[in-house]
Amino acid sequence: MPDLMDSLIAARDVLADDPVRPVGSDPTPSAIVAELTPAERSMRLEHLIASAHTIVDDAVASHLNGHTLTATCTLYSGGSDSTVLLHLMRQRTDYAIHANTGIGIEQTREFVRATCAEWGVDLIEKHAPDAYRDLVLANGFPGPPMHARMYQRLKERPLMQAHRDLVKNPRTERVLFLAGRRRAESQRRAAVPVHERRGSIIWASPLVNWTALDLAMYKREYEVPSSVASQLMHMSGECLCGAFAKPGELDEIAYWFPQVAASIRALEAEAVAAGIPEPRCRWGHGQGAPSKSGPMCDGCELRFETTESEVQDHG
Repeated sequence: MPDLMDSLIAARDVLADDPVRPVGSDPTPSAIVAELTPAERSMRLEHLIASAHTIVDDAVASHLNGHTLTATCTLYSGGSDSTVLLHLMRQRTDYAIHANTGIGIEQTREFVRATCAEWGVDLIEKHAPDAYRDLVLANGFPGPPMHARMYQRLKERPLMQAHRDLVKNPRTERVLFLAGRRRAESQRRAAVPVHERRGSIIWASPLVNWTALDLAMYKREYEVPSSVASQLMHMSGECLCGAFAKPGELDEIAYWFPQVAASIRALEAEAVAAGIPEPRCRWGHGQGAPSKSGPMCDGCELRFETTESEVQDHG
């Protein structure tokens, strides 16, 4: 135990930022956050909240460049991170945007609608133009290599529908999208930008330097609710495309949400009847190397690889 404590103290000493007063965009290691006293954790949270608002302010100052800001929108999946983000940014959010993928847990969608109504945030819910069933019967169930395509069809296209509603003239207008991406989540998100502009969209990640422990403390301090899917399965459940499903996940879905699992298994039977070969006739087959994830993916690739320590259980 002394060796562990010595290592933590040494790591804390070499940090560029004080873990109690984080000012940079790189997250403090979770092991160090876990060793902070309750008073230090509370002070750290205050600084993270202030930093999150500064990130949004900086994003607008850096990328608006004289254009008209038509709206500030929080991307809201109904998962833990995006619920914290929406609560934190609810006073400056014009709209929450939810992509209805058509392959998810209905209780999550109900939670999204109810939470937005309770917090007085207008909700834009857009449906994927391509039915998940049609995509599966054409090409089979996705594995990790098909994740990017699933993201594009099921999440990005609904998001772009909302974008077109909010930005009528891309040459003179900008819209601000707030996403709950965090650098501590995974190797894939370790370099996620704090903010950037893509066309007429300004992207900002206010929680970029938060750890899972920070999120847990915020939820306790501010009594932020969780969806049933988050409580039972530790994921949002708004998209069950299966590209990054872990072994046994369908059985777990069947245990908690039997109707959802039954619909997936019925689609598996349709895929077999349509001549889709193995392994693509099976949901969550997991074959192939992973592809890129998108800003609205609520932890998809985190079930494939993660960097956050088990120490988050202390949160």
